[in-house]
Amino acid sequence: MPQNLKLTALVVRDYDEAIAFYVGKLGFELRSDEVAGQAKRWVVVGPPGSDSGLLLARASDDRQSRAIGNQTGGRVFLFLETDDFARDHALYCARGIAFLEPPRIEPYGTVAVFEDLYGNRWDLIGPAPD
Repeated sequence: MPQNLKLTALVVRDYDEAIAFYVGKLGFELRSDEVAGQAKRWVVVGPPGSDSGLLLARASDDRQSRAIGNQTGGRVFLFLETDDFARDHALYCARGIAFLEPPRIEPYGTVAVFEDLYGNRWDLIGPAPD
C-alpha cells in the first residue's frame, strides 16, 4: 500500500490568528475547523490543490508554548513549492510576509526563506530555470 504524509502538526499560539495568517496571507484553504473537546479544535489548512496540510495545534502548556516558532531549532521547517516563484514571491511580499533573504537560484529551483507569523522558517521554492 502506498503511503502519504498527509498532515504536519504545527504548534500555534492561537487558532484564529494562525488561520488568518495561513489562509489570509499565504492563500491556503481552510479544510477543517471543528470543536475537538474542551478548548480544542481540529484545524487543518493547506495549499490549494495539494493533498498535504498543516494541523494547527494550539499550545496547551509551557513546554509546547516554548516550541512555538522554533519547532526545528531555527532551521527551515517547511518547504512550499510553487509553479510560479515570481508571482508568489511578489504576492507574499505585498501581503507583508517577512523574507529573510533575496531569491537565489539553486540546482533544484529558485528559493527564498521566509518566516511565518511565529518565526518558523519556510522555503518558497519555484521550478529550476531552464
